[in-house]
Amino acid sequence: IADYLKERGEKYHVMYMIGIYSGLRVSDILRLKVRDVRGKKDIRIREKKTGKERIFPINRELAAVLTAYCEGKKDYEYIVPSARALNKAVSREYAYRVIHDAGEAFGLDNLGTHTMRKTFGYHFYNQTKDIVLLMKP
Repeated sequence: IADYLKERGEKYHVMYMIGIYSGLRVSDILRLKVRDVRGKKDIRIREKKTGKERIFPINRELAAVLTAYCEGKKDYEYIVPSARALNKAVSREYAYRVIHDAGEAFGLDNLGTHTMRKTFGYHFYNQTKDIVLLMKP
């Protein structure tokens, strides 16, 4: 799916990679700007839904993707910019459509933006077997 999204557009690949490696909600991913990730070891964000400040470490694979993607971009640019509106991110609805269409291309009709968050949780639990740690704010 990551490779499929990369062909569809680098910004969608980056959105997907951030989602599966951070567990952030899509509404929070879409608010990220280049300055929030360039050269950073972690993503610091105040979650839109809960209002809580969260810190997510950036692993090596995600760091490589972000470094390559951010090269030549301005700090104020959104990570997933809209093609239609100047200095705005794509909408949550459009992000859902991109992920859903990727799933359909592979015969998976129930993929959506929350799938990225669930994938993160699945891998985190399999590595740690600690659901309580996953649930901690």
